[in-house]
Amino acid sequence: QLQLVESGGGLVQPGGSLRLSCAASAFSYYAIGWFRQAPGKEREFVAAISWRGLKFNYADSVKGRFTISRDNAKNTVYLQMNSLKPEDTAVYYCAADEDAGIFTIATRNRLDYWGQGTQVTVSS
Repeated sequence: QLQLVESGGGLVQPGGSLRLSCAASAFSYYAIGWFRQAPGKEREFVAAISWRGLKFNYADSVKGRFTISRDNAKNTVYLQMNSLKPEDTAVYYCAADEDAGIFTIATRNRLDYWGQGTQVTVSS
């Protein structure tokens, strides 16, 4: 069973940057997605990357500011977040699914594997 562990969250001022990491317990041929959940809101899709790292899918709210990448040699997926806004404040999760591609992972109700999340707070 694949295990995912997020790290890199923290407190940052508006306009600042953070890089999140999602470390997998083993190499996988799965697409990996990032999601976030703000207090009182539903979890929402942020970005996804194909297993080769050549195809990407981004939510409109983060296009041009966030970049997803992966290093399969390290079994790690990254989310570089620039120009952060207070509305980006949330717990960020990475997830994988044995059957989902980069678009399906964004809309599927249940995914096979989830990390425990890392808190990102954007505030002055």
